[in-house]
Amino acid sequence: MQPFDYAAPPTLEEALQILSQASGLVRPIAGGTDLIAQIKERRIAPSLVLNVKEIAEANVLDYDPGQGLRIGAAVSCSDVASYAPVAAHYPSLAQACLLVGSTQIQNRGSVGGNVCNAAPSADTVPPLLTYDAVAVIAGPGGSRRVPLEDFFQGPGKTALQPQELLIEVLLPPPLPNSNSRYLRFIPREEMDIAVAGVGSMVAVDPQTNTCTRARIALASVAPTPIRAKEAERRLEGSPLTEEAIREAGELAASACSPISDIRGSAAYRKELVKVLTRRTLSQSLPR
Repeated sequence: MQPFDYAAPPTLEEALQILSQASGLVRPIAGGTDLIAQIKERRIAPSLVLNVKEIAEANVLDYDPGQGLRIGAAVSCSDVASYAPVAAHYPSLAQACLLVGSTQIQNRGSVGGNVCNAAPSADTVPPLLTYDAVAVIAGPGGSRRVPLEDFFQGPGKTALQPQELLIEVLLPPPLPNSNSRYLRFIPREEMDIAVAGVGSMVAVDPQTNTCTRARIALASVAPTPIRAKEAERRLEGSPLTEEAIREAGELAASACSPISDIRGSAAYRKELVKVLTRRTLSQSLPR
């Protein structure tokens, strides 16, 4: 491992000041489950590692029925999964957080880190996309908000500028009569990277059984996690029949652009998207 400087500022202001004065590559660290491995394998060589776990704003985990959910960038996956309002109001996110590596990884790794790592296979991202999550970014010019859909620029690339930090992720309140699910396929039973993953959220008018909003997000089948917008439009305004769900699965598969690799062929991944989309939609129907 190459040597690097380390800082653990106690406030956001001090963290931003350190960033503004730093030269060379700076990498924030929360749990470090991805970052430390990348440094050890010499995939990156930061001159400074900046610990954000002492920053109060990065450790917020709060739900308000009128405002929604706030997840600080340093909050661990296990803390998010075990937070009762997440399981009650954002069930697919709780499911995804419990799929991020082993129990030890979930206890260390943060949702913010999973987002900033920007892997196409990130398990927490599809559920966040289905809830129209927003990234709150702090920098020298103040804070700005970026829809999470626009946050990902490519594999390992985000909208963060060199002197900026992801501080928290915001999710609006869930819609009435809504539900969500996240499913993935992996070659092994546990602790593997998804061959394909699908998160779905639907809201339904209970009087007519008509879908009032649909969100379908895909992982591991494009350079970044993506939404299947044509599939969403097929469902919105229509009854959620088996035929509608089947067609949504076909449209979701058409939205992705997977590669063939050791985990599966592009054609196999497309077929998985069809199946996982149908299953997540069927399981998301409000009971």
